[in-house]
Amino acid sequence: MRKYILLFTFFIAALQVLQAQKISLKDFKDMKPRNIGPSGMSGRITAIDVVLKDPNIIYLGAASGGVWKTENSGHSWSPVFEEQPTQNIGSIAIQQSNPNIVWVGTGEGNPRNSLNIGEGIFKSLDAGKTWNRMGLEKTRNIHRVIINPTDPNIIYAGAIGNPFGIHPERGVFKSTDGGETWQKILYVNDTTGCAELVMDPSNPNKLIASMWQHRRTPYDFTSGGGGSGLYTTIDGGKNWKRLEVKDGLPAGPLGRIGIAFAASMPNRVYAKIEAEKNGLYQSDDGGYTWKLINSNPAEVTDRPFYYQEIYVDPKNENRIYDIHSTVTVSEDAGKSFSTLLPYFGIHPDHHAWWIHPEDPDFIIDGNDGGIGISRDRGKNWVFDDKIPVGQFYHINADNEIPYNVMGGMQDNGSWHGPGYTWINGGIRNYYWHNVGGGDGFDVMPDPDDASWLYSMSQGGNLGRRNWQTGESWFLKPPPLDTNRLRFNWNAAIAQDPFDNNTIYYASQYLHKSTNKGASWQTISPDLTTDDKEIQKKSAETGGLTLDITGAEVHNTIVTIAPSYIEKGVIWVGTDDGNVQLTRDGGNNWTSFRGKLPGMPSGAWIPQIRASKHNAGEAFVVVNDYRRGNFTPYIYRTADFGKTWTRLVDDKNVYGYALTVLQDPVEPNLIFAGTENGLWVSLDNGSSFEQWKHGYPSVSTYDLVMQEREADLVIGTFGRAIWILDDIKPLRQAAKNNFNTTKKITLFQPNDAYQAQYRAATGYDWSNYGLYNGENRSRGAAIAYFIHPSTTAATTTKNKTTANVQTQKGKNGRNEVDSVVARFYNEQNELIRTMKMSGSEGYNRFFWGMDEKGFRNPGSPKPRPDAPEPRGYDVFPGRYKIVITYGGESDSNYVVVKDDPRIGDRKAIKQAQREMQSVLRNKADKVTEILDRLTESEEVLNKIQTQIKGLEGIKIDSLRKAGIATLDSIKSIREFIRGKTDERQGIVRSGEPTVLSKIQQAMQYITSKSVIPGEQERILVQRAEEGILESIEKANHFYSTHWKQYQQLVGATNINLFTEYKPL
Repeated sequence: MRKYILLFTFFIAALQVLQAQKISLKDFKDMKPRNIGPSGMSGRITAIDVVLKDPNIIYLGAASGGVWKTENSGHSWSPVFEEQPTQNIGSIAIQQSNPNIVWVGTGEGNPRNSLNIGEGIFKSLDAGKTWNRMGLEKTRNIHRVIINPTDPNIIYAGAIGNPFGIHPERGVFKSTDGGETWQKILYVNDTTGCAELVMDPSNPNKLIASMWQHRRTPYDFTSGGGGSGLYTTIDGGKNWKRLEVKDGLPAGPLGRIGIAFAASMPNRVYAKIEAEKNGLYQSDDGGYTWKLINSNPAEVTDRPFYYQEIYVDPKNENRIYDIHSTVTVSEDAGKSFSTLLPYFGIHPDHHAWWIHPEDPDFIIDGNDGGIGISRDRGKNWVFDDKIPVGQFYHINADNEIPYNVMGGMQDNGSWHGPGYTWINGGIRNYYWHNVGGGDGFDVMPDPDDASWLYSMSQGGNLGRRNWQTGESWFLKPPPLDTNRLRFNWNAAIAQDPFDNNTIYYASQYLHKSTNKGASWQTISPDLTTDDKEIQKKSAETGGLTLDITGAEVHNTIVTIAPSYIEKGVIWVGTDDGNVQLTRDGGNNWTSFRGKLPGMPSGAWIPQIRASKHNAGEAFVVVNDYRRGNFTPYIYRTADFGKTWTRLVDDKNVYGYALTVLQDPVEPNLIFAGTENGLWVSLDNGSSFEQWKHGYPSVSTYDLVMQEREADLVIGTFGRAIWILDDIKPLRQAAKNNFNTTKKITLFQPNDAYQAQYRAATGYDWSNYGLYNGENRSRGAAIAYFIHPSTTAATTTKNKTTANVQTQKGKNGRNEVDSVVARFYNEQNELIRTMKMSGSEGYNRFFWGMDEKGFRNPGSPKPRPDAPEPRGYDVFPGRYKIVITYGGESDSNYVVVKDDPRIGDRKAIKQAQREMQSVLRNKADKVTEILDRLTESEEVLNKIQTQIKGLEGIKIDSLRKAGIATLDSIKSIREFIRGKTDERQGIVRSGEPTVLSKIQQAMQYITSKSVIPGEQERILVQRAEEGILESIEKANHFYSTHWKQYQQLVGATNINLFTEYKPL
């Protein structure tokens, strides 16, 4: 017998294991992050094209923010490239003969130190709704796409290639079959790509290509070489001719060259050429011979590697636009230029320019801050602030209620704004505050006073600023000895976890301040490789045109990670491959160079994160894309670096690694950001899945946890800031404590605040074309999980759960009312019931922190299946939630708190509720009276209809009595509700009614945060008098008129029933 019991026990256990399904990210498909913006400073725009048949339709490409489309000239924008493997855009081309066909070349073509790499060329056949990748993946950066206007199956792509790599997949490519196959038709060498490609407006077989030899490394940039030059073809790329000095071009080596045809005179071509001496050249024979027309450095030299594009007015061959840090315009064929858009115009640094071919007054400018649109040839501009493509290097959050987020953006300064608001509407651009200029980097709140922030900009500049008052201090550590300090373009800062006055900052040394940056001490030797040859190259970077801005400063510390557990333990990482550790506050250091398995020597260490769980545990992010290696590397040590484990490679995540974050509560939950998206591990790093639920494959640069609210704040390099609210369900999944044999799991909700929302500032309404970042929904967020294996198993044989259906409805969701949530107060009294639909996996709904309501007097009777009306706000306290699905339940608790800005209002609420309750109970009598009058009226009308056409003395008496009784009903109803004025227009009755007195008293009781006083008592008394008079009128009516009418009906021999003949 014991043998059979054991076998049975084993069978049941095995069955439970089989039934228990592993939870994965696909089960959280309805858990989506909020994109909060900001968009007021937008981000770098690299490509523009417009549908000429309907110029209200505009497509934009952002350097790392995807493709955006408007169909109303920019009043609203939508991202249309969300599902693709990259958001890094280099070029856009619309097939004007069929504008549903749109081409996108990925990977930007302006190779600054922070450029983003592409994934090939894409094609849409339905105006951006869906896309197909059409090849050229290895080209990496496609700066130009051109469609043959007479044969749209012919497409040209100009690829600069990967500036960080040496590879042959670069040059000019051509397809003659709509992108199905490609041929490389112009190639020079493995460091030379196509910087510009233009087509003769009068001859689609004639093209001019600018080939550019260039190379970027982690520490320098070189523009120019023997591979650079101008090439022409007149047979669609079968044959090319390289133009030489004899054709009027300058002697080599050449650098980047911008080219533009004049549509009004196609033989007129301009070329802006980087050479030993930069210049603007002109051809009047279609590009075969050239002459120098302007060599003024102030007019033709401005960072050619970053902007070297010129455009010609399509109706005026002498008007040239030169887009660079500013926009200048020539009216005399390039001999002289004047400023059209100054540095502080729309925004500096211009990369894209579109002119309407038939209306050259219509211009669209794409720059580092977004786009501007002009309808008067640049005299006036409208900046479009609804495209959130900001490039954040770092992200942080404070602990205010509501909390704020902050970070620094490429060429758009540093910003501070709300993670959510208690303001009606979304998170608007003017809720954000600028807290630093230049290229913004890390922004860190002072833990003692969150109004003070540490804010960085390029080259190690550091300030301390009060975002509310604007007061600021300059804090950058000075070189106090003969050693020059080398600060990275994106330097490193950290807050000491044990002392709020102590912060760390880094050059090649680690600097420490114990007085919030007022003074500094150096606590380390040079922790880099200190390679003098590399430093020499960094100091002379640029190639033909020097560009020594600090962007290539090398041999620097780029990340600092003090331990949260053991004082004195500090990790640092450098841009040249060093991981260093001190365990005594900087007195002694240990290098782990060469100790991380599989890590390329000299690779960049952009981030180290010290664990909040174990003193010896740390996570190290490594990337090597600056040397052409896109493999992801993230490492972990649990023993202060004695051993290392590699967590990610190109088999389990895609895109080079940028950031990692171990959850501070559940160590098995790890987040990682790569160039191609957000990744999540639920098993302590053994495996990772990409988070695609409402989040694009965007460069995910930084992650931080707002710990009080368990919100994951995501800083992206191209799509601004996102927040994944309340990740506790993921913690439970990672902890592996889901009981997957259950049908439903209710997660622990966050504390919920009874916040007082105020109106938005500046504008009354939201439909003014304003950008609104997604705010949190109001109420207590309640999340639950329907286990996938249970949705088809439930039946309704148990009568007590017969109203709980599990049949599928539309969109895969279960039928309405399949999930029932019940709320209980601390006395275990049921106060609220909510019914809803649910789908497999994660679900969330919001409770308004209210009790079951009551019918307002005069409102119609609700349907039997109608949701409960909203009632009184609950008192602050702890409330039990019981959620039921398929006959099974789970429970948890939510804590409701007062608005912290207002304080404890329990006594006030209690007094208000007591007064309201007394009045409400009496007002219920009015509701009952109105219901009775409605029922009586229905009976009367039915009888009047039945006797219509009948004759006789009794019938006439009954008909007259019916009219009189209806008049009595109308009189009582009008006494309670007021007369109905059926005149046309807006009418208003000045006479108070019983209902208006009740509503007025209710309103005044709760209209202010004070205990109700004499004014409210008088209003309640007036309402009660009206209620009492209503009762008296109703009782009198039913005891006299109604009874008399009933007697007349009884004395009249009428049949109130319809005779039905057999069917």
